[in-house]
Amino acid sequence: MSSPSNGQTSFVKLLLKRRTIVLGLAIILVIAVLALLAPLIAPYAPNKLSIVNRLKPMDATFWFGTDEFGRDVFSRTIYAGRLSLVVGAAVVCLASVIGVTMGTLAGFFRRIDPLVGRIIDAMMSFPDILLAIALVAALGPSLSAVVIALGIVYAPRMARIVRASTLVISELPYVEAARALGVSTPRIMTRHILRNLISPILVQATFIFAHAMLAEAGLSFLGLGVSPEVPTWGTMLASGRQYVGQADWMTLFPGAAIVLAVLSLQLVGDGMRDLLDPRLRKDL
Repeated sequence: MSSPSNGQTSFVKLLLKRRTIVLGLAIILVIAVLALLAPLIAPYAPNKLSIVNRLKPMDATFWFGTDEFGRDVFSRTIYAGRLSLVVGAAVVCLASVIGVTMGTLAGFFRRIDPLVGRIIDAMMSFPDILLAIALVAALGPSLSAVVIALGIVYAPRMARIVRASTLVISELPYVEAARALGVSTPRIMTRHILRNLISPILVQATFIFAHAMLAEAGLSFLGLGVSPEVPTWGTMLASGRQYVGQADWMTLFPGAAIVLAVLSLQLVGDGMRDLLDPRLRKDL
């Protein structure tokens, strides 16, 4: 009989054999390290003005050039990554709490399934960004408002996945046996249902993380995100669009950062889905 540590070791080895997962993890790890160590790595403060150096192209002093106020684009890009990662992680946590709760209850208690199902369908009928804009407009532009709005927007995605998995798991023989033995409902849901939902939750969480970072950039681009003086990839793109053709580096680097961050999380999510799904794992 193999020990849990051996099983974890074999899973890690299998995980590292997936090139897409390794590539995605490597990219997001680099972005995270740069963002977390921004105060040590950035050569300048993100909001330091220098009108003399306004719109300077890339050189040895300003690696990514400067913007219309003479601020260092490299420093602002890596500082902006901190906010994107914080928003993405917070949105994943909030969406997971709401979505897992809704999905588990709907899948386990069939009487409330139609009601929860209609709520999920109604919320998912709106485009993500439009619903997020409406919620942020109602709550007021701020970091907490962005997190709450995006958490509500992406909770139905998590709820739908969890509900579908719960419907299947709740009909399995060991769950029926637990019911026959008189095991309490909370114990069944925590020990038999939720423990077997970890894989789909993890996979969906990576996709929500990517979508949340992209949505945050979109809200900031539209002026509905955090305060304008806080560097974000979205606000950098918004200010740089006025100088396309004159100072392309103002949009090139924050845009590339968004693409790399979202792409890396999508690669990790796709790889984990293929690895954790038994039907797809046979083809690996």
